Amino acid sequence: GRRLSTKHLPITLIFPTSLFHQPNMSVVAQPVPAAASGPKAQADGGSIVALLKQQHEQIKTLFAQVSASRGRDRERNFFELRRLLALHEAGEEIVVHPEVRSALKTDAIVEARLKEEAEAKETLQRLEGMDVNSPEFDRLFLNFQTAVIHHAEAEEREEFDKLEAYLDSGRLAALRGRFEMVQAAAPTHPHPAVGESATANLLTGPFVAMIDRIRDAVSRP
Repeated sequence: GRRLSTKHLPITLIFPTSLFHQPNMSVVAQPVPAAASGPKAQADGGSIVALLKQQHEQIKTLFAQVSASRGRDRERNFFELRRLLALHEAGEEIVVHPEVRSALKTDAIVEARLKEEAEAKETLQRLEGMDVNSPEFDRLFLNFQTAVIHHAEAEEREEFDKLEAYLDSGRLAALRGRFEMVQAAAPTHPHPAVGESATANLLTGPFVAMIDRIRDAVSRP
């Protein structure tokens, strides 16, 4: 039968649109209030776990779009993938990993995920220096995709599902609010080939620089 091309499928980023398009906005990280004790929370639209898993699915779709496209379309898709990975990783670093350490009383789970993230960053830096339409890019990108999806599955199994089991719905909702604040510090914007403001440029350039600028924007007083 005919294969469905993912080249032109739209991506709808799961962010609160009311927080975007505010050029002078800065976000100050606030502590998440402690949750009252209660029964196991159910995953729903207000839970950070639901949002994290939704973004994992978006990342998988963007991987497919990069693989299915060529030329300028591939450049744009690769840019969008890097941007979402930067937003997602910054939110996990600032919100999710500290909560896992605190709630689960362990560093081992987070340290394993951080090791995977460091390895993925190294691969992504190599990809950023390549022609996106080259055979070399194709080969390394496939390895990168496999590693990132394995990492996402480990996060869901060892971090997200356990947070959902240990925390009540109020705490999970508060964590989602904090996660969204972190991501709102770097508004969505067009491809960097289009003219942009200094704020929009938070998410341009190398992946590592994106992460650093998000951290700076969140911590700015």
